[in-house]
Amino acid sequence: MATAPAADQRRLLDVQELDTRLDQLAHKRRTLPELARIAELEGQVGDLHTALVTSRTAVEDLRREVAKAEADVEQVRSRAARDQARIDSGQGTAKDLQALTSELESLARRQGDLEEVELEVMERLEAHEKALADVSSAHEQLVGQRTVVEGERDTAVATIDAEAEQVRAQRAKAVDGLDAGLVALYERLRGQLGGQGAARLRGNRCEGCRLELNPLDLDTIRAASADQVVRCEECGRILVRGADEA
Repeated sequence: MATAPAADQRRLLDVQELDTRLDQLAHKRRTLPELARIAELEGQVGDLHTALVTSRTAVEDLRREVAKAEADVEQVRSRAARDQARIDSGQGTAKDLQALTSELESLARRQGDLEEVELEVMERLEAHEKALADVSSAHEQLVGQRTVVEGERDTAVATIDAEAEQVRAQRAKAVDGLDAGLVALYERLRGQLGGQGAARLRGNRCEGCRLELNPLDLDTIRAASADQVVRCEECGRILVRGADEA
């Protein structure tokens, strides 16, 4: 059975308390509500970004359609203006003037059809531009919310890290001068047993596993010398005696 000064064993409980606090702070840092909120906002921002790209593409396509429709209408108008100018000049034979007049009528119908197409595309463009503005606004709002929550996360993390730094300094003092073998055993057990390598023996109960020791084990522990390092038969943790009233 390993040995270590009884005072060192009792001081080990202080180290354990500080290690437990560090574990709690690390857990708190990993599970900040801001982190879940940021993840939620990231998903929403991502969805809206996809919608934003789709909407922008649709608007650009419709703008090209409007430009083409306007060009088609302008082409017909220009042709009609040239024909009208030739008619107004009186140049050409009667047959030529009649052909020009017939063409003007055809161009007028064609212009009417093209203007309807132009109007329909412009209406679609207007609707898509409004939708794009709405998606852009929603995207900006979510990005703004994310920025705010990220600031809250950073503040919370800084607060936790500052406390953890203080606790680590306290732990360094608490472990300084302790029996090296005792500390090594404690660290090994802490790694194996979920962060708790030492526990107080209070009455007949181990405060690590919260189980009562059987009378035979308890008698063996009580018979051991004060500097013997005893361990719980149930969980294997170092059992610190003489601190049950601390």
